[in-house]
Amino acid sequence: MSKKQPNLLLLGIDSLRRDHMSGYGYSRLTTPHLDRFSQEGVLFEQHFSPSIPTTPGYASMLTGMDCFGTDVVALRHKGPLGDHVKTLAEVLGEQGYNTTCVGFTGNPSSRGFQKYLNYESWLPDETGRCPKAENLNAVTLPELQRLAKDEKPFFLFLRHMDPHTPYLPPKPFERLFYGGDEKDPDNHSLDALYAFKPFVEYFSSWFPEGCTDSEYIDAQYDGAVAYMDASIQALFNGLEALGLNEETLVVVTADHGETLNEYECYYDHHGLYESNLRVPLILRYPGKLPEGKRVSSPTQIKDIMPTILELLEIETGTSYDGRSLMPLVRNEVRVPESEMYITECTWMRKHGWRTPEWKLIVALEPDIHFKPMVELYNLVRDPLEQTNLAEQEPEVVKLLSARMEAHIASMEQKTGRTNPMYTNLNWHGLDVGPFASSQQAYDSMRIRSASSARRLQEKEAAKKAAEAEAAITAAKEETSEKV
Repeated sequence: MSKKQPNLLLLGIDSLRRDHMSGYGYSRLTTPHLDRFSQEGVLFEQHFSPSIPTTPGYASMLTGMDCFGTDVVALRHKGPLGDHVKTLAEVLGEQGYNTTCVGFTGNPSSRGFQKYLNYESWLPDETGRCPKAENLNAVTLPELQRLAKDEKPFFLFLRHMDPHTPYLPPKPFERLFYGGDEKDPDNHSLDALYAFKPFVEYFSSWFPEGCTDSEYIDAQYDGAVAYMDASIQALFNGLEALGLNEETLVVVTADHGETLNEYECYYDHHGLYESNLRVPLILRYPGKLPEGKRVSSPTQIKDIMPTILELLEIETGTSYDGRSLMPLVRNEVRVPESEMYITECTWMRKHGWRTPEWKLIVALEPDIHFKPMVELYNLVRDPLEQTNLAEQEPEVVKLLSARMEAHIASMEQKTGRTNPMYTNLNWHGLDVGPFASSQQAYDSMRIRSASSARRLQEKEAAKKAAEAEAAITAAKEETSEKV
């Protein structure tokens, strides 16, 4: 009897920036359990998600392709994932795996799972807090037990919604990192946020009434990270109790980071700044991966699927945009991909080029924040990206622009498709075409409550479920006709 293939547990943690994890050097002890977990596996110190936000991030993670390979760049992506790519769930399903995803229904990249489970991941409970991770565990642990009993290997994908907004971790995490007065009338750190009309109604729906201190909101983010970390340990305990540790590859990562009260982007994941691009990646597979190893070479989210397939010893014959990270784990030579094309279609439509020293950001239309059309930052001298050098360094802008345009032209030729950043003109979902001015963008875009935020992410769910059901029905009819 052939040996059972290894299981895969993939944790996609929405909005987790790596510089707020203690295992990545953060001063607050936010992730003690993941820190210990990383000591049992491999931690990648410079992992990036170059296409913001969730929709393109997960598309790349779950296909091994970049945005040119997936055609997905926008939060409000129209239509399904193209049939020119195959998802990780589809590949593993063909290999005889049971596949389940939790909290990911309706996303284009969720295609191919055999089972979909949902949980309450947005709205507060009767205490006014959001026990998102515990809600996830409540549906995941029974499913893990079911999968463990089957003779087939499993792929279980979890979309954690901590620390995504609203940051409402249950007690005691609410005040774990804060001891001040969040309603101090002399504190004006949130004044600019309250004056930003597109988001203020949303923040008012979950900020404490009268809150004036941005450090309190930052502490809620950190508290949500710590709460998520503690809840993930319950999943790891369940895996161990079922005797699955030795035969399960566990991957912990994020689709993108988060911007706090920074860059005038206010507690969201838009803006091509480092807070959004830098994400964690930790892998554990006893006996197949070393323990306590840290990899400093830059890696990208598109590398995850090829790495998983190599560890599971699965050949697909597909030429992925990403590359397996196993040469880095084995201390072999792997030419670093130190420069990258960066994109976002969230509340702004921008792209750019990042090198280890410089970052160029170019707006493809006027943005909601009235920012300059071109931004340039020296990441070595100005790691917090506070000083825009675009006007002082025109030659650098010219050089990076040329590199970006050459990359776009090369990828368009390789794929035979136009850069999706140029074709997604209804990225905002308003059917008005590109914004003519920042004022138009500012006046047009609004998010009003947690419920409306959830609808932004779930509005396609019913449609996609119907399409999936129709496909299953058609397959059954075809099978019956053959019989």
